[in-house]
Amino acid sequence: MGDVLLALSIPVLVFGGGIYAACDCWWRRRHPAPPSPYTHRAARLAEQDMLLLAEEIADDAYAALGPLYDAPSAPGPAGPPAALSSRPPRPSRPASTPDRAPSPPAAVQKP
Repeated sequence: MGDVLLALSIPVLVFGGGIYAACDCWWRRRHPAPPSPYTHRAARLAEQDMLLLAEEIADDAYAALGPLYDAPSAPGPAGPPAALSSRPPRPSRPASTPDRAPSPPAAVQKP
């Protein structure tokens, strides 16, 4: 008798689970859940808040460090800086050939 009850309990559980799933689906269709706080509107508002915070941080950084990046208003008494002179800079060492191609390898010396 115990084996028969065990064998019959499996279809009863499967049938009961199916009825529960059907009733749950019907209930959810008739009574939808309230809107989640994580909707597109909430995401847009959070993005706007983050952009405002980033702008505030950038403005504070520019206010603090802006004078470091401002160009000087007039050149110093020594004249314009060397980088702004009209003469082209000289190379630090002469090129090996006029077209700057690599020179041929040196011959191997025997000891």
